[in-house]
Amino acid sequence: MRNSLATQDRLHVNGREYAFHSLPKLGERFDIARLPYSLKILLENLLRHEDGGITVGREHIEALAQWDPKAEPDTEIAFMPARVVLQDFTGVPCVVDLAAMRDAVVALGGRPEQINPQIPSELVIDHSVQVDAFARPDALDINGRIEFERNAERYGFLRWGQKAFANFKVVPPSTGIVHQVNLEYLARVVMTREVEGVTWAFPDTVFGTDSHTTMVNGLGVLGWGVGGIEAEAAMLGQPSSMLIPQVVGFRLTGRLPEGTTATDLVLTVTQMLRQHGVVGKFVEFYGDGLQHLPLADRATIGNMAPEYGATCGIFPIDAESLAYLRLSGRSEEQIALVEAYAKAQGLWHAPDSPHAHYSSTLELDMGTVRPSLAGPKRPQDRVLLGDVPANSRAAIAQLTAAREQRGADVADFIAEGGDAAVGNRHLAKGQADAVIDGQSVRLKDGAVVIAAITSCTNTSNPAVMVAAGLLARNAVARGLRRKPWVKTSLAPGSRVVTDYLQKAGLMPALEQLGFDVVGYGCTTCIGNSGPLPVEVSAAIAAGDLCVASVLSGNRNFEGRIHAEVKMNYLASPPLVVAYALAGSTEIDLTREPLGHDRDGAPVYLKDLWPSAREVADTIAATLGPDLYRHNYANVFQGDARWNAIASPDGERYAWNAASTYIKNPPYFEGMTMQPGRIDDIAGARVLGLFGDSITTDHISPAGSIKKDSPAGRYLIARGVQPVDFNSYGSRRGNDDVMVRGTFANIRIKNLMLGGEEGGNTLYFGRDGGREKLAIYDAAMKYKADGVPLVVIAGKEYGTGSSRDWAAKGTNLLGVKAVIAESFERIHRSNLVGMGVLPLRFRDGETAQSLGLYGSETYSITGLADGEAKTATVTATRADGHQTRFEVDVLLLTPKEVEYARHGGLLQYVLRQLAGKAA
Repeated sequence: MRNSLATQDRLHVNGREYAFHSLPKLGERFDIARLPYSLKILLENLLRHEDGGITVGREHIEALAQWDPKAEPDTEIAFMPARVVLQDFTGVPCVVDLAAMRDAVVALGGRPEQINPQIPSELVIDHSVQVDAFARPDALDINGRIEFERNAERYGFLRWGQKAFANFKVVPPSTGIVHQVNLEYLARVVMTREVEGVTWAFPDTVFGTDSHTTMVNGLGVLGWGVGGIEAEAAMLGQPSSMLIPQVVGFRLTGRLPEGTTATDLVLTVTQMLRQHGVVGKFVEFYGDGLQHLPLADRATIGNMAPEYGATCGIFPIDAESLAYLRLSGRSEEQIALVEAYAKAQGLWHAPDSPHAHYSSTLELDMGTVRPSLAGPKRPQDRVLLGDVPANSRAAIAQLTAAREQRGADVADFIAEGGDAAVGNRHLAKGQADAVIDGQSVRLKDGAVVIAAITSCTNTSNPAVMVAAGLLARNAVARGLRRKPWVKTSLAPGSRVVTDYLQKAGLMPALEQLGFDVVGYGCTTCIGNSGPLPVEVSAAIAAGDLCVASVLSGNRNFEGRIHAEVKMNYLASPPLVVAYALAGSTEIDLTREPLGHDRDGAPVYLKDLWPSAREVADTIAATLGPDLYRHNYANVFQGDARWNAIASPDGERYAWNAASTYIKNPPYFEGMTMQPGRIDDIAGARVLGLFGDSITTDHISPAGSIKKDSPAGRYLIARGVQPVDFNSYGSRRGNDDVMVRGTFANIRIKNLMLGGEEGGNTLYFGRDGGREKLAIYDAAMKYKADGVPLVVIAGKEYGTGSSRDWAAKGTNLLGVKAVIAESFERIHRSNLVGMGVLPLRFRDGETAQSLGLYGSETYSITGLADGEAKTATVTATRADGHQTRFEVDVLLLTPKEVEYARHGGLLQYVLRQLAGKAA
């Protein structure tokens, strides 16, 4: 490495010497003190990787050191994270790709061992457990057994990867949620590495294949979610190109008032930042309020960065950071290194620290935060607790408009002499009777049918988890029970949570209300909510009901939580318990009772809500380093089930042609050492015409696989019975399954079909005919015709989780370009990484304003092999009428142009490595 600015220095801690690149030394030349915390970390990264300009040159360092907070980002830099963290849904395809690259590099004249992680890469299996069993003492065991039965082949493959690849470790199932494990154990805050006999110290930075990797920002670790292909490149030692970002400062003052939680705070912050506009920006929190904000609360805010649209939401290292490291069982040596390094580098925050210069700022007095939920279908749509009934009713009115019309039609049928008995059988009224556990009940619109304490967002936070347990204890003492139609579940973020709830004596009350532990993983929040009881499903169908879920997660997009649940509200864990008792979103919990006690007296939420002092005292009496050390002592070893799984040996994976889980993907078929060009596109058809806020949940296959879907038919043809379909997430290692599920979400609306829901489109044949087909089936017919495809969309295309299959599936369907009004950062990057061009409408222009219907034939010209910043699109109707418009070509850096020329990021990396072997 170069040291052109003479910043190398030495740090002595605990009798050991560490080399490091000193920011204060650089500060002798530039005004480094004014830089935000996050940019100082980026700056150190450039100093450490300076190589004379091949990747990092002196000009890049100077550009960042002289950062202008008000300037639009226009300078490209290379960032190399210190490590990569993966979860199994996104991690399995990463390992599949690495295994495929080992075969491909051999075919190009290289060696298998060239494909190997160059930095620590850790995968946590947390996304595969589903809530099949609930509200019973053996739910955890039953769900764990089913999980292993469904995923034995995947887990065997990951065990092979753990043996075959260096620098790759796997945290087995039933340990915890990836982000909580990252926060509680994997995060180093300051890392060390031996290079030619010298021990270097540097900031812990991380890429994660889950967008909520930002949770670790609460600990002062800079990291964010990336697509699997970008993570793979980092694992293989390739830097990530990025533009020097703008940084938004968020000043926190005051402290949370009694009766509010960190969830209420983060929903308020999310709403404010979404309104401010922080897509593609860093957000940095500072101010006097930090001293009143526990680390777990900071992590909750960091976790939600994808929901407020930022690349990251970071807090600096301070005394609270050290207290958390000590609480979570880190060694005193590591804690001393973190403190000494942070202070030596000017990364330490004290209450009287001067704040940095920011691109823009916001401020929140935490004393003004009020109890809130978010929903019914977006995390940024905050709703005050008292306004939930009105919000719910408004959503129901929209969702049931078709039902009301159907009811009017039936009423007309009866009025005009039709058979009343026949008509009434089809007259949906928004209610239905059912018998559940021997009890006759009536379900109505707004019924809460899922109440889930789930997801990393809140289950990492002892304050809200203890509050949920205390509220449950108080409710049980008053004789309250959950409503029989509510499916309840508790999926702690780690085993530490269960231990402190048990130690506090709160688990029995939670279990009495149906919140038995169902697993340690990201369950309901990612759609692994499992089936509803058959009686509940039947009632929903009979009454055409618009029902709700309440969950302590971070995502509530349409179709995500459960196919039968149309409204989904994010809430704190204690509010999840409260809604399980109330059983409806139509009840105002601020004024109406959520139940009645044994004597028939009304019980209000305020009667059950624990005080902040009681929560704090319970945490102090139960939570300590011993719980963390015990649970993480053998974190990579796994239990008997894990160790009993068979896995192959060898440097190259022995692919099984009959497997429906793990398959060698086609990305490298016929690949040569010569890259291609970015050519103009002619004669393209539209695969889908979509509106605003199409998320990766809409695009990427997720949730259950329907037997009559293209993926279901594929599995049945290979002898897989519907009961064994498992989920799309569990089959991410098989491209044949995943491509068939791309754009197949039941809630996606293709405007080519008038906005009807479901993954269908219109296929236009060469003979002039048109046919309604599943999107996959249409794409395959177009591929047989030799016709390229485009997708057209509105604003915020690709928001949501960092699902690389949203880009992989798009590529494999034959889509050459996506034209949208705006893109989410990660998905745009993933499209480029898979060789799909992201093109943006010019300001003020939309598909609607241009009169585009999706039936036209499209050409895209002027791309100039990726050098052009704009291109011309010509849409030609069947009658010959043409519409021409300009679009922005969103290849934002020279490296992205290279990726596109090579057909994708992986092909680029593969050619670089194979070239070195030659």
